[in-house]
Amino acid sequence: MLGTLVITSLILSSFAAPAAAPTTSVPTEKITLDIRTINGSGCPAGTATAAADVAPDNTSFTVYYKNFKARAGDGAPATDFRKNCQINVLVHVPQGFTYAIASVNYRGFAHLENGAKALEQANYYFTGTSPTARIAHPLNGPFHGAWEMTDTADVLVYAPCAEERNLNINAELRVNADAAAPNSLSYIEMDSEHGSVDTIYHFSWKRC
Repeated sequence: MLGTLVITSLILSSFAAPAAAPTTSVPTEKITLDIRTINGSGCPAGTATAAADVAPDNTSFTVYYKNFKARAGDGAPATDFRKNCQINVLVHVPQGFTYAIASVNYRGFAHLENGAKALEQANYYFTGTSPTARIAHPLNGPFHGAWEMTDTADVLVYAPCAEERNLNINAELRVNADAAAPNSLSYIEMDSEHGSVDTIYHFSWKRC
């Protein structure tokens, strides 16, 4: 496939327990967030490898990765087939509100030779709670172009009211080259330097 957009919709496993039904209210006060830590083989600590912005209408925030790429095959180190990036972010929530992550849109770019396979997967959790299960979004070669994949939560679990709990996001990319084509290189990436490549986390808001 050349230049094909892949859209996959999968269900996230829930956090620890179900939460009350959300309201349709969205805070009018501008939401801000701070990235506290960034670490992982795909975004080494101390490097400017990720940034985040909140949407003007407070319905989502976007993470921009830089050089987050897994590759395998000709010329690629053996350790490059799997890359992960864990971001710890504090969302500053207006008084009287709390939030859950309702869905996530991933976008990226990939080049996969015939027989190569790649995947994107991630989990999310508030500090002090259990992570969601990782659900793999696979991509099979031959493929060259942009891809898009979506996770949707089946149960919304909210950050505790009146508490600051950091949100942990752990994303992973993998690629396996075709053993029959050792002289070819395959890769999958989430790199904002390719225009419109970003990850969008959609809020569900609830009044406390």
